[in-house]
Amino acid sequence: MANKGNKKRRQFSLEEKMKVVEAVDSGKRKGDVAKEFGITPSTLSTFLKDRAKFEEKVREASVGPQRKRMRNALYDDIDKAVFAWFQEIHAKNILVTGSVIRKKALNLANMLGYDNFQASVGWLNRFRDRHGIALKAVCREDSDRLMNGLGIDKVNEWHAGEIIKLIADYSPDDIFNADETGVFFQLLPQHTLAAKGDHCRGGKKARQRLTALFCCNASGTEKMRPLIVGRSANPRCLKNVHSLPCDYRANQQAWMTQDLFNEWLMQVDARMKQAERRILLLIDNCSAHNMLPRLERIQVGYLPSKCTAVLQPLNLGIIHTTKVLYRSHLLKQILLKLNSSEDQEKVDIKQAIDMIAVAWWSVKQSTVVKCWQKAGIIPVELIDSDAEAAASEPDVAIEKLWHSVAIATCVPNEINFQDFVTADDDLIISQELLDTEVIQDMVAGESTDEAGSEDEGEASLPQQSKVTITEAISSAQKLRWFLSTCVGVPDAIFGQLNGIDEYLMRRVTQTLVDSKITEFLQTK
Repeated sequence: MANKGNKKRRQFSLEEKMKVVEAVDSGKRKGDVAKEFGITPSTLSTFLKDRAKFEEKVREASVGPQRKRMRNALYDDIDKAVFAWFQEIHAKNILVTGSVIRKKALNLANMLGYDNFQASVGWLNRFRDRHGIALKAVCREDSDRLMNGLGIDKVNEWHAGEIIKLIADYSPDDIFNADETGVFFQLLPQHTLAAKGDHCRGGKKARQRLTALFCCNASGTEKMRPLIVGRSANPRCLKNVHSLPCDYRANQQAWMTQDLFNEWLMQVDARMKQAERRILLLIDNCSAHNMLPRLERIQVGYLPSKCTAVLQPLNLGIIHTTKVLYRSHLLKQILLKLNSSEDQEKVDIKQAIDMIAVAWWSVKQSTVVKCWQKAGIIPVELIDSDAEAAASEPDVAIEKLWHSVAIATCVPNEINFQDFVTADDDLIISQELLDTEVIQDMVAGESTDEAGSEDEGEASLPQQSKVTITEAISSAQKLRWFLSTCVGVPDAIFGQLNGIDEYLMRRVTQTLVDSKITEFLQTK
C-alpha cells in the first residue's frame, strides 16, 4: 500500500493559477472548477484569496507566467537591478547570453557592496526561472544581423507579412499608433542653436522640458487626449485649475516611464471595454514600452526595431506638424509681447499644455491619413484629393510670422523656422539605464513629490491670479466687440463665441441657484 505521506505535492505555475481564477470569474461553480483543474476546494480557495498577488505579479511582469513559486531572490536588490538592466537591453533587441548576464550581475553586486555574491550557473538558472527569460543559442550570422539592424529587408518583410496579419481583423478606425516626443516648452527663437542636439538627460534643463504622448487612428477620425509628463508635480500655474485639455503627470526627469505608459494603456483599455470595442495599437520598443500589463481590449503590435523612422505614422509628419503649430502659437505670443512693450515672460506649464492641446487638435485629418499611407499601413485609395495639400500645412503665414519675430529678437540669419521646430527632436523621451542609474534607483528610488516641488520647478514664474466669472464675461464681451470691428471674420468664430457666452451664463445661473438654496437652508 502506497505511503500517502510520500505523495509529491503538485506545483502550479502563475499562468495555471490565473486560469483557475478566470474560470471562477466566468461564472462557473467553484466545485466544477476544482474538478476541471484537478484541485481540492481548499486549494481553490487559496488561489482566490491570493488573486490580488497573482494579478500584481502579472501586471508588473516581474515573474514569468510559467514560474511555480513566488519566493524572492536571496539577493533581492541584485536580482531587481539585473532585471532592470535586462529589460533595457531586451527592449533594444541586443543579443544577451547567459555569460553576459552573469558578468553584469557581478558588476552590479560589487556596486551594491556585496563581496560574497557568486553569479553561478545555478543563480543564472534561478534568475531565468523567476522572470521567465529564455536564452537561445544564436549563430554568428544571426547575431550580426541583430546587432547591425534589420534595414530595408525588415521593412519589406513587415509590409509583406506581419502588418497584413496584424490589421486583417481591424478597420482603419480601430488601428492606432502611439508615440512620445520631447518639447523644450520655453524655448525662444534666439536660443535655438543652444538647444539643438541636446538630449537633456536631467539636471536643470529637465525643468524646461516636457514629454508628450500622442495617439491617433489610421482614418484620422480619432485623436486621443494627449498625456504630458513634466518635472513639477505641483506647479503654481496649475493651482485652482480643475480641468486641462491634456492629462498631466510628473517625475524627476520629465520623461515617459513604464509605470506612466502602463497607466495610460490601462485607462485606454478601460474606455474600449466600456465602449465594447477592440483596437490594434502599434508602438515602438522603447524602454517605457517593453513590459506591458494584461489588456482585454487592446492588441499591441510592435514596430520593427530601428525602422520606426519609416514605419511609424506619428514619426512621418504628424508629430512634426503638431510641433510646427505649437511653435507658431509660441511665436504669436512673443509677437504680442513685443507689440505691447511688455517684458517677455517665459511660458509656464499651463500655457504650454494649452498650446500643445490646441496644436494637436488642429492637425488635419488629411495630414494624419497621409502619414499612415506613407508608412504603408493603409492603402492609397483611402487618401482623398486634399491630402497632398496637407504636405504644406501649416502655410506660408507662419514663415512670415517667424521672420517678424526673428528680426525683432536678433535671431542669427543661419537659423530658420524648421531649425526652431526641430530643436528638441533629439530629446530622450524614456529612461536609458546606466549601471550607476540602476544602483541609484535601487538604493534611493525616485521621489516625484520631492524632486518635482513647485519651488524648484517654477521659481521664476509668477503666480496666476484667479479669474472670476464676472471678469470672464467681461473678457468675452470685449472679444466680441473687437471682432465686430474686424473685416471678414468667419461666421464660425462668432458661433464659437456664442457657445462661450452660453456656458458662462449657465455658470452664473447655477451659482445664483446654489446661493439661494444655501440662504434658504441657513434660515431654517
